[in-house]
Amino acid sequence: MKPYKMSKEEREYLKTYDITAFERPSIATDIVVFSILNDGERENIRKLQKKSLKVLLIKRASFPYKDNWAMPGGFCVPGEDVIDTAKRELYEETNVKDAYLKLVDVYGEAKRDPRGWIISNTFIALIDGEKCELRAGTDAWEAKWFSVDVAAEVTHKNVKNDEVFVETDYEITFSNEESNLILTALLKETKAFRKYHESVCYEIVESEGLAFDHGKNILTALLRLRNDVEHDLRIAFDFMPEKFTLTGLQNVYELILDKKLLTANFRRKISDYVIETDEVIEGEGFRPAKLFQRNVEAFYSCG
Repeated sequence: MKPYKMSKEEREYLKTYDITAFERPSIATDIVVFSILNDGERENIRKLQKKSLKVLLIKRASFPYKDNWAMPGGFCVPGEDVIDTAKRELYEETNVKDAYLKLVDVYGEAKRDPRGWIISNTFIALIDGEKCELRAGTDAWEAKWFSVDVAAEVTHKNVKNDEVFVETDYEITFSNEESNLILTALLKETKAFRKYHESVCYEIVESEGLAFDHGKNILTALLRLRNDVEHDLRIAFDFMPEKFTLTGLQNVYELILDKKLLTANFRRKISDYVIETDEVIEGEGFRPAKLFQRNVEAFYSCG
């Protein structure tokens, strides 16, 4: 395909075009950084170390929302693509490069930020938290990992002809045991199915300790992650070290999906994506466990 070539008339038009004729928003990126990390000290050497799904939050050192916790992120600089902004901010906060990074949604609701019209491009990042180096930025006091617990309750459902309306309350708890910190958010999800098309909106009912609309952004990112992992098993491998046990890998899927999986079915589904090594690890369960690694060929050849 040939590159687009401007005509003389188009170049003349652009010389007189006034981009300031329309009010422009500030463009930012926010990143929901997920990891699977240990919970406290290991209680029994004959059992797997207890782990949980955690999200990285930054304590804000300046207004607005001073002393509240927010996702890592920042504003785009001139000439920078939003994905490059996300990569830069992730590296500045965690010292991690080449992480799994995917756009979740774009948030531009009025009054979502008291400073003015600021549009957030929110990304998911999946990293091995054991390898990252947390370092708070200029607008933050500190950075910490918080365990995420989500409780959902369908509060209303109405079916009429080809229309369905479903309301679900989500209660999210973020906890950091080391510092005895608890943050909470209550959100109402409204799903409408009209003529077989779905629309979803979220209302923040309560938010305790979280900045901006980040409770909503984290919830939608988590729901998207669960949906994506259900359809593409490869995604969860970004939480894993180079070599791992199948029990450890299954535990990661169970933490993401928040449900127990049948071991035989799970191992059948992921069999194409792993290769057995000749190494074992002691202390994983009741006997030495075999170590596996990614089957790179399957990762790049399977859809």
